Formats: sequence, C-alpha cells, structure tokens
Amino acid sequence: MKTGWKIVIGVLILAVVAGGVVASIRVGRQGQVTVQTGTVAKADLTAVVTASGEITPRTYTDLGANALGLIIELRVKEGDRVKKGQVVARIESVQATADVVAQKATVASAEADSNAAEAGLKVQDDTIKGQQATIEKTKAGLDLAKINLDRYTEGYKAKIFAKQDFDQHKSDYDTQAAALREAELRMDQLVSQRAQVLAQLVSAQRRVAQAQAGLTRLSDVLEKFDVIAPLDGVVTNLPVRIGETVVPGIQNSAASAVMTIADMSLITAEVKVDETDIVNLKLGQMAAVSIDAIPNKTFPGHVIQIGNTAILRSTGLVASSSATSSTEAKDFKVTIALDDPPDEVRPGLSASAKITTSTRHEVLTIPIQALTVRQKGDLEDTADKKKPVDNGQNPIDLAADKERKEEVIGVFVVKAGKAEFQKVETGITGATDIEVLSGLEKDDTIVIGPYQAIRTMRNESKVKIDNRAGVTFEKS
Repeated sequence: MKTGWKIVIGVLILAVVAGGVVASIRVGRQGQVTVQTGTVAKADLTAVVTASGEITPRTYTDLGANALGLIIELRVKEGDRVKKGQVVARIESVQATADVVAQKATVASAEADSNAAEAGLKVQDDTIKGQQATIEKTKAGLDLAKINLDRYTEGYKAKIFAKQDFDQHKSDYDTQAAALREAELRMDQLVSQRAQVLAQLVSAQRRVAQAQAGLTRLSDVLEKFDVIAPLDGVVTNLPVRIGETVVPGIQNSAASAVMTIADMSLITAEVKVDETDIVNLKLGQMAAVSIDAIPNKTFPGHVIQIGNTAILRSTGLVASSSATSSTEAKDFKVTIALDDPPDEVRPGLSASAKITTSTRHEVLTIPIQALTVRQKGDLEDTADKKKPVDNGQNPIDLAADKERKEEVIGVFVVKAGKAEFQKVETGITGATDIEVLSGLEKDDTIVIGPYQAIRTMRNESKVKIDNRAGVTFEKS
C-alpha cells in the first residue's frame, strides 16, 4: 500500500474517533444547567421594615378665629417660637371694648349702691345697739322707781309718809314705765328699718353679682378678639395678613384659619407600612430615619404608635369607609419619635424609615434569591413513581391530586454534580439573606443563581458550576 493512502486512512480514523468523543461529550452535557452556587453559612441577621412618610410634630394646633373682624395686629411671623398664653394676633374689637367699659361702669354703680346699703346697715346696727342700752338703762330706772314706790306705798298705808311723797314716787314710776314703752317701740321701729336696709343691701349685692356676671361674659367676648397660643411651640403656618377678615366657627375654612403652632420638642416621622409587614412591628422598636432634605445622614428613633386602621394606598382613605375593592393594597400609619432631631428639621419634610423588627445572632443564612417553590408532584422521581396513564376508566383520586399540587418552599442543594431540591423552613428575612430553621446544614452548597435557572430547574438536574462574576448563564 502506498504511503499516501496510509496517511489518508489514518486521518479518517482520527476524524471518526474525534467525532465520537465530541458526540459523547454532547450527550453527557445534554440537560446540564450552568449555575452559580453559594455556601450555607452562619451570620448575624437583622430583619428590617422600610417605609416612607413625612416629618410631623407630635402635637400641633391649628388656631382659628373665635370672633368676626379684621386682623389689626400680627405679633409673630412664620418660624417664630411662642410661649403658652402669649397673644399672637389681635382682631378689631371696638364694640366689644365699649361694651366692657360700659359694663364696668354698671358694676361700679352697683357696688356703690351695695356699699351705701352696707354702710346704712352698719349705722342701723349701731343705733339699735344704742337703743338697746337706753332700754336697759330705762329698765334699771323703772326697777328703782318700783322699789321706791313699793316702800312709800307701805309707809303711806301705815301713815308714816305723806300722801305728797307717795304721789311723787308714783309719778316717777309711771314716767319710767312710759319711757320704757317708748324705748321698746323705738327699738321695734329701728329693727323694722334695719330689715328694710338689709333688703336693700341684698338687692344691691344681687345687682352687683348680676353686673359682674355680665362683665365676665363681655370680657370673655373681648378676649376672643385676641388669638392666644395654647402651647409652647413654633409658628409653622401663617396664612393670614393684617387687614384680612376672619370668620369664626367654620372648620377647614381658609377664612377661619389664623395660624398653626407646633410643639417641636417631640419630632416624629409618620410613615406608611405595608400590610404584610405591620404584624412584625411592636412599640419601642428601634428605627433609623432618613430625611430627604438632609442627605447622607440618619437619625435614630423608636416606634411610639402603630395604627390599627388600614388605609387605602391609592386614595389615603380608611379602608372600612371606602367602596373600593378590598383587594387593593393597604398601608398602616406608624409613628416614630426621633431621639435627637436636628435643629433644621421642619414639619412636612419627606422622610423614610428602616425599622428593626428582629435580630438573630449566629444563625444559618442563605441568599433570598436561592429560595424557590415547587409542587410536590414535580419533585417525585419519575423513574420510580410514574403517574398511571388515564385511559378514561380510572377514577380521579382528588386527595392525591391535591397533594401533588401542594407547594413546597426549598432550595437546590448541589451533590455529585446534580441539583437536589431540599425543603426548608425559614425564619426572619434580612436585606439580602434569610434565616434557615431546618432543612440545611452549615457549609452545604446550594444554587443561588441565575434566577431563570432556579425558576425552571427540575429536581436532580445535572449542573455545571460557574461562579465567575459577570457571566451570562444559559441552559446548555
């Protein structure tokens, strides 16, 4: 055989062998999935709920007008600090002031009448006391005259004293008796007069009380023309100007609003928390608050109030009072108190909060993206448990069918070049990792990407590991 033919035959043989090797490699790679893996590790894990809202003072008051009139004085401007009881604005009060002045004069007149009646009553009491002394003195004289008359009566009967002496003492006694009756009659007149003066005093005192009550009422009306700060705080809104007319008693009306005063001693962030996270929140939990107007800084705080009423995300209305479908997303209002608010903070600034709901130390963790869901029927080994062919004659086992469709949460564990689905129980969720309570051990190798591979991979699929950064994964 010529040398040329030998070379040709050798090349053909090598080509056949190479083709067989390539074919065997392709057959071996058939169904193989390129994946990225990670290792189950122990770490500290923190569960955080993120929500957004705005900065608000814990306590604030919208001051409205309590009287109708023109604003004639504004004693503060927006941003000023005020004290409780401070007059911050005044409304024109000419008529109310005049009414108070007139009523004060009425009170003064009533008090003068009362004082005069009281003085008259005192004089009457003094006169009665003097008359009482006169009566006592007259009674003493009458007693003495009676004693003398009795003695001279006996002496006259015994012819010891002359009739002239008896008549003189008899006249003295009658004079004293008449004087006593006159004094007692005078006393009765004085008592009657005192009763009249007392009645006048009572009437005057009642007029004073009535006038003072009228003065109190008119003074209260006058005070309503002064707008007074009900608390220590900062003027956060001042929508009126001098010369504008304000109207009392109309809620949510621009015509009745004078200003807003906020207590800036306790600053809060009111945020809206998704309904799926609200069950994890508790009073006192720590939070980190970020304010859009103060970038690159966070401020510590803690939860002080958790809303019990769901709020529709689209409208902001209470869910129970809205006709919108109950399937719409809902939020709950949560109030966070800032522990050390900055001086430049203002109500209404946009803010976001990260609330720490739970912390675990040295627990098994895996990346969240490694978790996936499969139906029980998809996890069965088709080589050993083939589903019987339905020829239309076998009855359907509803319980078994329901069990096959039951969903299982787990991860794919890489063993001997295959990805085996492993059911897991999870705990708290962190920013990127999730706690594993059971189903995995430390240092187990699991599939963590790509998302498309985890979503479509079947149990016990052959895998090829490629953990290079920036690699695009495709099914071979």
